Amino acid sequence: MDEFKGVTVVRKANVYFEGKVTSRTILFEDGSKKTLGIMLPGEYEFNTEYKELMEILSGELEVLIGGNSEWKAIKGGESFEVPEKSKFRMNVMKVTDYCCSFLK
Repeated sequence: MDEFKGVTVVRKANVYFEGKVTSRTILFEDGSKKTLGIMLPGEYEFNTEYKELMEILSGELEVLIGGNSEWKAIKGGESFEVPEKSKFRMNVMKVTDYCCSFLK
């Protein structure tokens, strides 16, 4: 899907890691939520409340999810899921454009 229709966009940006990761929240009529963002090269760790689907629109990174010991390479056009109430680490190699869906 290249665009979302009938949504509300939260104007205030989500800014993490001194501006190296930013996103905007998109709210849908059915109550679902997504964020659209950009990550600059670097290493980041996030905690999840809900299950998340991370769609990588462009860029290149490696991800380490939960207690796994093996990094997984991800590039533009690919995605990965993160379980609820867990954490994941990302090593971003190239500027990365992403869409994160919060799944309940």
